[in-house]
Formats: sequence, structure tokens, C-alpha cells
Amino acid sequence: MKASLKGALMSGLVFPGAGQIALKHTKRGIALVLAVIIGMAAMIVKGVQIALGILDKLAAGGGVIDVPTITEAATRAVTGSDSLILNGAFFLIVICWIIGIIDAYFIGRKMDKKLL
Repeated sequence: MKASLKGALMSGLVFPGAGQIALKHTKRGIALVLAVIIGMAAMIVKGVQIALGILDKLAAGGGVIDVPTITEAATRAVTGSDSLILNGAFFLIVICWIIGIIDAYFIGRKMDKKLL
């Protein structure tokens, strides 16, 4: 398999930065991996904060806590200003994923040309 294809597939299908690490560009790969992990952590932390806030509001309201009530409260919470952090973290992850695929492809392409 060509290095360009291997790197692009590793970064695209396994994890952003995996292709760079497989192609011996470890610093670039680790930078992408860390950026994606930070983005995922931000999304998880913000999601848990929103979920706990929703549960507190529902419990304080004294009403019945069922799936439709939770769904409605979650929709209201995510469409608020708190979603800026979620959207930013998601955007970071998507950009890192795209950069990882393109960068790994070009690194692999240079390696393929050296082998010819």
C-alpha cells in the first residue's frame, strides 16, 4: 500500500494524527491527537454540565421526569448560548480531522516520491 493512502486512511478512519504517527511524523500526529482529545473533553464536560442542569431543573419543578420532558428540556438547553462551546469544540474536531487526512496524504506522497 502506498504511504499516501495508508496515512490518509489512518487519519481518516482510525483517529486524526494516527496517519502522521504511522508515517514517522510523531510531533504533528501527537499535536492533532491532543487537539481532538481536548475538543472531545470540552464537549463531554459541557454536555454533562447541561445534563445535570436539566435534571436539577426537572427535579426542582416537581413534575414527572419522563423521556419527552427530558428531550424538550435538552433541546432548549442546547439551543442556548451554552451551545457555543459545544459548536466550537465540534468545529475544532472536524477541522483537525480534515487537516489530519490532507496532511497525512501529502506526507505519504512525499515519501512515495522518494521511493521512486
